[in-house]
Order: sequence, then structure tokens, then C-alpha cells
Amino acid sequence: MTVTARTNEDLVLWYESPALRWEEALPIGNGRLGAMIFGAPCKEHLQLNEDTIWTGKPHDYSNKGAHRYLDTIRELIKSGRQQEAEALAMEKFMSIPLGQKAYQPFCDLHLDFPGLSCEEVASYRRELDLEQAISSVRFEHQGVKYRREYLASHPHQAIFIHCDADQDGKISFDARLTSPHKNVLTVADQNGITLRGEVEPGGIRFEARITVVTDGGDVTTLSDSGLVSVSVRKANSATIAFVGASSFVNYKDISGNPKARCEQYLGKLTEVCYEQVKQEHIIDYQGLFRTVSLDFGSSAVGCPTDQRIKRFSKTSDSQLVALYFQYGRYLMISGSRPRCMPLNLQGIWNDNLYPPWDSKFTCNINLEMNYWPAEPANLSVCHQPLFELIKVVRETGSIVAKEHYNCRGWVLHHNTDIWGGSAPINASDHGIWPTGGAWLCSHIWQHYLYNQDLGFLEEYYPIMRDAALFFVDFLVEDQETGWLISTPSNSPEQGGLVAGPTMDHQIIRDLFRNCINASRVLGIDSELRIVWQDIVERIAPNQIGKYGQLQEWLTDIDDPLNEHRHVSHLWGLHPGSEISPEIDPDFSEAARKSLEFRGDKGTGWSMAWKINLWARLGDGDRAYKLMTNLIDKGTYPNMLDAHPPFQIDGNFGATAGIIEMLLQSHLGHLSLLPALPSSLPQGEAKGLCAVGGFTVDISWANGKLVTGLITSKFGNECRVRYGEAIEVYNSSNELVPLRKLTEDVYAFDTKKGQTYRVVNIG
Repeated sequence: MTVTARTNEDLVLWYESPALRWEEALPIGNGRLGAMIFGAPCKEHLQLNEDTIWTGKPHDYSNKGAHRYLDTIRELIKSGRQQEAEALAMEKFMSIPLGQKAYQPFCDLHLDFPGLSCEEVASYRRELDLEQAISSVRFEHQGVKYRREYLASHPHQAIFIHCDADQDGKISFDARLTSPHKNVLTVADQNGITLRGEVEPGGIRFEARITVVTDGGDVTTLSDSGLVSVSVRKANSATIAFVGASSFVNYKDISGNPKARCEQYLGKLTEVCYEQVKQEHIIDYQGLFRTVSLDFGSSAVGCPTDQRIKRFSKTSDSQLVALYFQYGRYLMISGSRPRCMPLNLQGIWNDNLYPPWDSKFTCNINLEMNYWPAEPANLSVCHQPLFELIKVVRETGSIVAKEHYNCRGWVLHHNTDIWGGSAPINASDHGIWPTGGAWLCSHIWQHYLYNQDLGFLEEYYPIMRDAALFFVDFLVEDQETGWLISTPSNSPEQGGLVAGPTMDHQIIRDLFRNCINASRVLGIDSELRIVWQDIVERIAPNQIGKYGQLQEWLTDIDDPLNEHRHVSHLWGLHPGSEISPEIDPDFSEAARKSLEFRGDKGTGWSMAWKINLWARLGDGDRAYKLMTNLIDKGTYPNMLDAHPPFQIDGNFGATAGIIEMLLQSHLGHLSLLPALPSSLPQGEAKGLCAVGGFTVDISWANGKLVTGLITSKFGNECRVRYGEAIEVYNSSNELVPLRKLTEDVYAFDTKKGQTYRVVNIG
């Protein structure tokens, strides 16, 4: 791959002033290390993270023997004594301790530039180039043009800052490392600084190092009243390399050696110059990023990004939506690589010792939403850290299944952390929600559907099977209806402890159906298939309530004035697939009514979920309205999602939602432009992925499909849906025979590796 010489301006976030607060700083990352760059000319600050630096230590959160109180809790709920049930659960059924642990900041790099006066800085520009994953700062000072580049290299497992100017001898600075943690020691060597410490006594230990390499000038280390710094004077250019590591090995072991790890990282940099690092970084990054392109035409690249965000609702800056989409892909590549931790509530970026909701892995929407774009946005490899976490919670959740429910298999509630906490936490009225693990299992099946990887399915099917075994034992029969129901549980995160929330039943049905299909693919567990199918048919079904709404609970108690951020009972519409206008118009209309009741406002991630829901209903204009609301009211100047405060899930949810407007494949066929907004009348998308192993390029004009190019990775039958008549041609421009399956769904045979052209003839 050739490294690009200059970026595409449509893929640049840029600003005319430095960041004054964290929500204005620009993120870089290599999956494991992350940095927020403030970009001040005179006193630069990089806030740094490493994905395994958490509070706590290996711990079993289960409450031994809690299952002895399960029947009593169920009986109290059944008899309408909800508060008593919640009180007993708080006393006897919750995690020990009641809360989980928190993701932590790592350290801070400070660069002070003597001789630079902020009052004399001109032509300032701060940017983040999504095409190359490089942030930069440029400015002039007293006739000298300065430039700084920042990148987080995955191949070299380090963060680099390169400083130069258009005149020799102009680079001078003092570099310091600090940390918000106690018990931190900072020492100097010939060309660098080492910072080491621990998050808490007996917990995770860490080490960070910087080294400085210059072209010309002098490099010295200084220690003044315990403050250690590296001093560079009159260099032509300088490169700072930052490495960091912790003692974390896995959720049961924190005996790793952060010093040895840092030495290993630095050892690989001794014979490498900055330009080589930069080139290898770009090649590595673009191998993922360039798999997808998106163009909506109208753009305002001549305006700073923060101003584009402010003005979006009043402009026709549709290319900002494309930038938002690619920013989501950039964040995933930067925050989720194989052999790293998965994206938490803030991805890998956090500056707070006490972050909101501990910056954990919240499993009743937020963790899953982080990975909604992974498969359709052609970033399947970035999905891998989530699967590794599922392995962990399967192990810890098997203990919780036994101790809390006396059930087989494994269970995960609404949160987990680096230690694999699986027991219900925080409070019984929302913490007892047993379907977090089942929801995560849907990602396993989706990964298989997109990639057709039998080896992967063989490895992870036992995890799905054991999650299903838990619900074989857990579900109970409702005496009034004869339905199998989930109890105790809740509809996140409202209504308190109940029996039979709709969301649970949708997720559990999905789990059983996926296990049935997976076992058929693998040719195993035929007897279990019969059990699972029987249970699917007996689980309490979706119901339509007195307001025409999809009921959120077993009983018809929905409040049409409720505008809660969670829309949990619509899981079956998205990300599930059992509700669709193509399957059942009545339930789709009920889902629409519920969505209308909830309104178009909400937290950032809530608006992002609603984008996907409206797109699934085929209402592109309403989906785009939510996209507008999200940018207008739920996006910080650095384009990160505002819950508020910052949560990254909205970025990923909206990225997935944009795809849902253009391409859907959850029903087994490729639906082209199923919810195209009138605000996006023309455009082109390349590289989107679909269930069944297809890559799709789409172009449209005047709101109509022009061409769809479908590449078949595995030679599967392809099914296509478009609202008007189509023809399909193979790579030899020969007309391909179509089989009409429904009014607007056609099927045709494909050959592995071949591309087929879909043409609108309506």
C-alpha cells in the first residue's frame, strides 16, 4: 500500500484554537494506549491512558448461596410486593461488594516551550486527519513556522510526538511526566523519564517511559525539587516516544512486569526513525480504515469543525454526517484491536479517577452499541476484544449462575469490569437483569453470519450453548398465562424489579434461535435443539397495549408520557430482527407508536439507538432528524458523544445507524437504501458489509438507486431487496437470472470472489 502524501480534507477535524477542556481535545489511540491532545503552542498537554489500568484486583463477586432467596423474591414480585422484593434482594442477592471497579487515567505528558509567547502565535491550526490517524498542530511565531505531529502506532505499541520547524535550531522544550495516582515515583535517565507506581496497594502496577531523539541541539535531564524533566534546546527537530504498560495479565493474574514490557517496547524502537514509524503506522491503519468510503456530496470543509457542529441543524452540511461516520470507524480502529481490552463506556479515553459509571462495560445497551458497526462497517477484526471478554464472563458467570440461581450455564447482569464481575450490582431495582450475557452472544452469531468462519463458530458455540442452558433452567411458567417468563428482572433502567419484561423475552428468544441455527451448521446438539424450539414457542410473546404501543412489560402499564432514555422493549426491532415491517406490520406499527411516545430527545446514546430504530422502520427522514438532534445536542466540539457527560457509545451507535439508512441485511437479504433520508438525495458508499459474506458498494442520485455492486466472498446465494424493479449483471456484463421470492426480494446465485452489478430499472 502506498502512503498518501496529503489528506482528503473531507476527512479532517480542524480547529482555529487549542483545546481549553478535555471535551475539546483530540483523541488518538492504538487499541491499547490512548491520548487526548490539547494542542497548546506554549504549554502542550497529552492526557494518556492504557486499557488495563483499573482499580481493584482479581475478585469473585458472587454472593454465595444467594439462590436460597430466589423463590421468595419471585413470590414477592408475583404478589405485587415489589418494594419488599427489592429490599430482600438488596440484602441477600446482590454482588459482593455491591459495586464494581473503575477504569483509570494513566498519566500526563507536559511539554513546556520556553521562548514561545502565545500572544505572538499566528496562523494556528489544530487538526485530526482521519485518513492517516495523525493529529497535528501548526502555527507561526516570530516568522518561524512550527509543526507538531502526534500518532499512536499499533505496530510499534507507542505514542509519538514529532516537533520541527522551517528554521534550524528552533525546537526547545521541557518534557515532564505526571500521574494523578498516589505512590508514584519519577526518575530520569540519559534521554528520558520513567514513571512507575500502582493504582492502589496490592492492585495493578504500571510504568510509563518517554525517550527523546533529536536532530541537533542538546538533550539533558533535570531534577528540581523532585520534579524530573527532559530538556531539549535548539534542536532542528525532536521526536518523543511514549510507552506504557501495567502488571495486568488476565482477570485472575496481575503478576506481569510493566518494566520488562516497557523495555521490550523501547527495544524495538532503537533502530527506527520517525519517518519509518509514521509510514508503518499509516500502512497499518489504512489497511483497516480504507476498506470503506462514504460521500454525501455537500460539504463545508472551509469551516472549523466546532463551528460546523454548532451550525449543522441550520445548514445542508451533509458531508459532516459522513465525517461523523468515519470518525466512528476511526475511534473503533484506535480503541479496539486484537489482544486489547474491549471498548468501555469511554472507549479507551478517560481523565477522571472517578469516571461516570466507573467507565465500565455496561451490558444493557452501551457495550453492545459500541460494537454495532464492527461487522457492517468492515471492521470485523476490531470485534475480537469483545469476544475475549465474553470468554471471561462465561467463566465468572458460571459461578454466579450456580450461586445466585442454582442454574446451569452462565449469566451476566447489566455491568462487568476488567475482573469479569457478573453478579447484579448497584441496586436491585435495576441491577438484577440477567440477559446481559445472552445479548453479548448475539455478537458471536452476527460475526459468524458476516464472516462464515466455521472455526470461530466451533470455538464460541459452547459459550452460546451454555448461555442458553442457563435460561432453560431459569425461566418459570406464569400461572395465569402458561407462558414462560423471566423473573426476577427489570426493563432497563426503569420500573423496578418485575416479572417478564419484554426485552428479556426478545433477547432470550434470539439466543435460542441463534443456538438452534448454530447447532445445525455444526451438526451437533440435535436433542437440545428440540428443547430450545419448544421453549421459544412458550416464551411470553410481544404484546400490543391499550395505546397501540408495544408493551414494555408483561402487563399493560406503559405510560405514553414516559420519555425515558432507554427504549428496551424495542430490542426486537433493533438490534434484534423479530419485529420488522416486512414480517409483521402490526407489531412494527406498535413499535413505531412506542418510539413516538419516547420522543426525539434523550442522551447521546439514546438518540443514536433511535436512529437505528427509525431506519429499521424505513423512516429515513425521522432517522435523519435524530441524527441532526445528536449532532446538535449530543456532540462535543471534538465530535465525541455527549451523554452528557462523555460516553463513546453514541458515536458508534450513530455510525451503525447511518449504515442502517443505506444497507440492511438482518433479515437475510440485502435491502438497498431502505431508509434513505430526503436530506441525502445523492451519494456513494463503498465497502459496506452484509450478512452472508457480501461487500456492497452503492451509488444513488435524486433519492434513487443508480448502481449497487455486490461482491460475494464465499459464493453464497444473494438475496436483494429494493423498492423498484432491478436487473443484475455479472462481471462479464451478462444478465443474471433472478428468482422472485417476495414482491420485492429477488435471489440469484453467486460465485466466490465475483462482483455483481445491480441496476435500478424501475
